[in-house]
Amino acid sequence: MRLFPRYRALRLLRRHAIPDAAWFDVSRRMPLLQPLTAIDKARLRQLATGFLHAKRFSGAQGLAINDEIRIAVAALACLPILELGLDLYDGWVEIIVYPGAFLRQREAADEIGVVHEEDRALSGEAWGKGPLILSWEDVRRDSFTAHPGRNVVIHEFAHKLDMLNGRANGMPPLHPEMRIAAWTEALSQAYAQLRMHLEHQQHPHIDAYAATDPAEFFAVICEYFFTDPETLHRHCAPVYGQLQRYFRQDPLQRYRYA
Repeated sequence: MRLFPRYRALRLLRRHAIPDAAWFDVSRRMPLLQPLTAIDKARLRQLATGFLHAKRFSGAQGLAINDEIRIAVAALACLPILELGLDLYDGWVEIIVYPGAFLRQREAADEIGVVHEEDRALSGEAWGKGPLILSWEDVRRDSFTAHPGRNVVIHEFAHKLDMLNGRANGMPPLHPEMRIAAWTEALSQAYAQLRMHLEHQQHPHIDAYAATDPAEFFAVICEYFFTDPETLHRHCAPVYGQLQRYFRQDPLQRYRYA
């Protein structure tokens, strides 16, 4: 009974294959992919192929979508789901790419609690069942240069995973073998500690933006998990353990033996 889905997957890979020259030209310049084993790189390419077949890229403000953009985004989007599968990205189609940071109007409260609207420059944005929006300037920087603790594609796709439960709250649907209580305890304690450090003007070990709310905390720790696992493991070992169980990957070991 499993032969038919496998046949469909093989047919998709043949009919919509990423050209060798394009894949290797882009992927060999991406530091995050270099520690992967040859087998994992091949599996990532298969996932990226399916991803590019399922998603529609649109360029904003005159940006022309090319192979470099599509492959870089697809590879980084599929890295977190290397052991989980493309099904987690079902239910939406469009990826909009701006040349650089884009403006969004948001409500914000000032120091006396008055709510007003302000324009914010964003490098990425994710909607539950809607599009995922990225700044190519930021994606390109994070893709082709090592930036420990930062990767806008991983950040925004972490939001997509988080919202599979219906809303972004820092808890994606966990695997059956994972305990909700253990996840909540590990992330809640680390989140509270981060906020305490900032309140006391102490230097945080991870980006202060993670203290915005639990959803942003989850997205930021996912960035660290894949781009700077040593820092996350050193300062938030229980959080690292939960992400290791969720993603079914161990980037720290991957980097140590690369």
